Amino acid sequence: MKRNLVFLFIITALSFSCSKDDDKSDNEQSDESAIIGSWQATEFKATNSNNSSVNLGAEILANLTAEDCYIIKFTFNENLSLIAENAVDYLEINATATGLVVPCPTQSDTETSTYTFDGTTLTTIDSGGTIVEVRVSIDGDIMSANATDLDIPNFDGEGELIFEKI
Repeated sequence: MKRNLVFLFIITALSFSCSKDDDKSDNEQSDESAIIGSWQATEFKATNSNNSSVNLGAEILANLTAEDCYIIKFTFNENLSLIAENAVDYLEINATATGLVVPCPTQSDTETSTYTFDGTTLTTIDSGGTIVEVRVSIDGDIMSANATDLDIPNFDGEGELIFEKI
């Protein structure tokens, strides 16, 4: 009987002492790989809704997204390469009596760079060696990025640029 109790105690102690580090590294790896795929900008959430230049960018992006026109797209590949497509420089903004008219641009600039992502910070290095760090959070198919960190004209005010995975 004593042997059975000692044996049971040892088995219980061993089962509770097993490390769960493997689970943690799997979660960290999945956080890092969550960014892999193509993402398109769908919304700009400004911190200060009274800033007219920030609101203009938000309105333009909302109007274009409603027309299935996406002017900023990032593709993160497993080999840590990044393809960025940006049509912001080709926007034609027309103010009319009924409001803004912004046709979907037919041109965009494409840049290839490398990236790393640790689950919260996206670091890119372009072909010229410029390093950019952006605070990012991913929840399923939605990614929010600090707009100021991204430094995209008309979308670089205080707030978040929201991307959807495609």
